[in-house]
Amino acid sequence: MAGEGRARAAAKKRGSTEGEEETTKYKGIRMRKWGKWVAEIREPNPKRSRIWLGSYNTPIAAARAYDTAVYCLRGPSARLNFPELAGEFAAAAAAATDMSAESIKKVAAEVGARVDALQLPHQPAPAPAPAAAAADREVVDLNQMPEANNN
Repeated sequence: MAGEGRARAAAKKRGSTEGEEETTKYKGIRMRKWGKWVAEIREPNPKRSRIWLGSYNTPIAAARAYDTAVYCLRGPSARLNFPELAGEFAAAAAAATDMSAESIKKVAAEVGARVDALQLPHQPAPAPAPAAAAADREVVDLNQMPEANNN
């Protein structure tokens, strides 16, 4: 019980807002109370301003966006959530036109969105009606009076 209070106090000290959970194994992300995962990073000294990296459906997408941004800022010495993917982050960092916050945000958001799209379950498209079945149906003109059937 005392551990829970300490963890809650540490989360409050870090600045998490009420209702948000800090239960993730990935650095730089958190879950909003409505279920979305968000990523952000702070710029290196002296500025220390936040760079908002986006909102994602999965924690993996948010963590990959964070990793892309931290690699852009700190290079190969960055502490990554997915160190085995450092080559991908290097390629994404090379795509950044400059090292401005806006450029880093754009590249990280693209990576996160791509990962998010791959993580979500895909719904199969409805099958189109077969052409043969449509050709067998009789076309009825609803504007004509029906003919009497004398059997």
